[in-house]
Amino acid sequence: MTLLITTARLNKLIKKKDNIRIIDTRPFPDYLCEHIPKSINIDLMQFHWSDTSKSGIKEFTNQSCKLFSNFGINNNTFLIFYDKISGPSAARGVWLSLYLSHDKVAMLDGGFDKWKLENRTISKETHKMCHIPYNCKPNTLVLTTANELNSKIKNDKNIQIIDSRTSKEFSGEHVRACRGGHIPYSTNIDWVTNLKNGRFKTVRELEKIYRNFSQQTEIFTYCQGGYRAANSFVILREIGFKKAKMYLGSWNEWGNNDSLPIDI
Repeated sequence: MTLLITTARLNKLIKKKDNIRIIDTRPFPDYLCEHIPKSINIDLMQFHWSDTSKSGIKEFTNQSCKLFSNFGINNNTFLIFYDKISGPSAARGVWLSLYLSHDKVAMLDGGFDKWKLENRTISKETHKMCHIPYNCKPNTLVLTTANELNSKIKNDKNIQIIDSRTSKEFSGEHVRACRGGHIPYSTNIDWVTNLKNGRFKTVRELEKIYRNFSQQTEIFTYCQGGYRAANSFVILREIGFKKAKMYLGSWNEWGNNDSLPIDI
């Protein structure tokens, strides 16, 4: 199942009144101004997490389950996240759904900007969340921790790591933690490289970008806080990297832990 949905298909699903839940991940003021009909607003940028210790992941999972329980969904609900463009917040929603084993999920390619550009129906009616307890089952195959990644670095010199930040963050010129630089053995592919005019590039174009990486082994993505990395994760999954995993703590955790190795 593709992790992307077109504006045309979403429009049809809204009209058919299928079992869908549309999540607007933009800041609330943007949602309040105008949004896709029937959508609720969850600004996922407010749910940062930088502790991937055993206890940290347990708390992250608990928080995420509580969040999902406010979506008002069941196991058969098709979850659709959208951002301003094909952006990090919507991608974070997709990744989070997969982590909680809710596979019926996609993000709107092109986001609200494309929806509006096509003169599709826009609403100003707000919709509140509806609490329905959600039975979450963590899927560790899409998440990696600092300990796991550090162990991989020490024992596998062919490790595949994608740094989704800017080149200046990667080089250490732009420092956003106690330390600047990047995780050893990582390759810098800024997440915006995946986009063209606010939409994801074609499969052929994306395959060319990631042609030097193997789909047969694990590939890890990270950024500053696990949002841009989620965007890269979605695209890697979309073009066949079934073993892609996102490092949740990203540089917020790694760059602030002196015991972890860095390169500049």
